Amino acid sequence: MNDDWRLRIDFRDDGVADALQDRLDARDLEHDLSQAFHDRVIVSRGETTIFLYAGDREQAERARALVERYATENDEDLEVEFTRWHPLALDWEPADEPLPADAEARAREHQERVADERRESEEQGYPMYEVRIDLPSRDEAEALADRLRAEGVPTVHRWKYVLIGAADEEAARELEEQVRGELPAGSQVRVEATWPEMMDHLPPNPFSFMGGLGG
Repeated sequence: MNDDWRLRIDFRDDGVADALQDRLDARDLEHDLSQAFHDRVIVSRGETTIFLYAGDREQAERARALVERYATENDEDLEVEFTRWHPLALDWEPADEPLPADAEARAREHQERVADERRESEEQGYPMYEVRIDLPSRDEAEALADRLRAEGVPTVHRWKYVLIGAADEEAARELEEQVRGELPAGSQVRVEATWPEMMDHLPPNPFSFMGGLGG
């Protein structure tokens, strides 16, 4: 099973980040991590932050060992945060935080996530999710948008697309199922994060691949 593990390394200045990036990219470190494609570690770089993404804990631990070795050899005080993607909370949690073990725990975490999403939507002033509907024609999109608005459902209509905002993923999925059976043939509907939400959570340069970390 492929999981998502992340190391976040924060620096006081970008010069240290540059030095570590060069070290991770060095050819003489290639033996430290597997070069198999499915084992590659993805490196994402910000001005004073480096993110390392691995598919399992062992790979992430080995990547952390490289970073800590660099810090020791260069007398650098680096802040390293080791986390794991939590599939129910939809957030990065401490690496040693256990995943829910039973249905009751999973249901509880699901409800906590829904509450967090609704609160975040309210605080930031825009919905976290949207139901995106692609209709066969502009006229059909306009008719759908008018009908939804008449029902009190806020929508955005552009050309042959209709967007419905939702404060949380659960509400978005319910809206998706509600409208799916009412759409004309040839329509497509899906749930996705809103554009501001995606930009808020997109790490800088997420497709940087560095040889020194097998990624």
